[in-house]
Amino acid sequence: SHARITANLTTRLIHLRHIQVMTSQLKPTSIFDDVWIDHPQGRIFARIWTPSADNHQSPIVLFHDSVGCVELWRGFPAALSIGTQRPVVAYDRLGFGHSAARHDKLRIDFIADEAKSYFPIIHEKLGLRKFVAFGHSVGGGMAVNCAAQFASDCEALITESAQVFPEDRTLESISNAREQFKDDKELERLRRYHGEKAKWVLDAWTESWLHPEFASWSLASVLPQVPCPVLAIHGIHDEYGSTRHPEMIAQLSRGPSRVEILPDTYHVPHRERPELIVSLVSEFLASLSH
Repeated sequence: SHARITANLTTRLIHLRHIQVMTSQLKPTSIFDDVWIDHPQGRIFARIWTPSADNHQSPIVLFHDSVGCVELWRGFPAALSIGTQRPVVAYDRLGFGHSAARHDKLRIDFIADEAKSYFPIIHEKLGLRKFVAFGHSVGGGMAVNCAAQFASDCEALITESAQVFPEDRTLESISNAREQFKDDKELERLRRYHGEKAKWVLDAWTESWLHPEFASWSLASVLPQVPCPVLAIHGIHDEYGSTRHPEMIAQLSRGPSRVEILPDTYHVPHRERPELIVSLVSEFLASLSH
């Protein structure tokens, strides 16, 4: 009797596993792991999503925006991992999200500095070798710098709502945001994701971009050092930059490039139209392997 129950239970478990395998084949899934990376200036938090059918393709590395972090990508990395069938890596820059706090002011060349002082350690400690860089907003500028700095390792570059220079529209919107964040309720929203670091995060954004010395910043000299294929995505109504930015990214980078201007879309396409972004990125990366 006991043997029969055990046999029945085993049969049911095998059947359940079979259903799970069938289901996972029908609907791909993605699991994630949290990792900590030791940097001389403090620990950096990263999250890695791995698709259920990992076919050993290069990971996509996500570079977040000026007030972003891993948690603020929300469901997009998992969807991107499933859609492209690639691992996806997102990390909190030092001073953001779960990563260690910073108390210094950002350097005027902080966008280029991410590729020189921080990403190399992430690249090494995670054993990335080949990768695809995907950056949103200021993260797009950082992704451009990483694609130039790691030209032999970066297989493709995807920018989303990236800025190439401080356009009047960009500075005006940042100035408006600075005013809005004087309301503590607005700052409270940042505290939800950055904790006690929220005020530093806000100042790192607004005071860097609105600093008079930052007016001369541009990606124009970096883009010609990017040899890989480029996909530049931009919302037509982006309040932080006109379509001049993706056009310049495509024109100035050295490899084959494609621009996607999205109608009815503002500054955060991956949140406003996640399925479309996953689809565009999946098609773009699939075209590179043909």
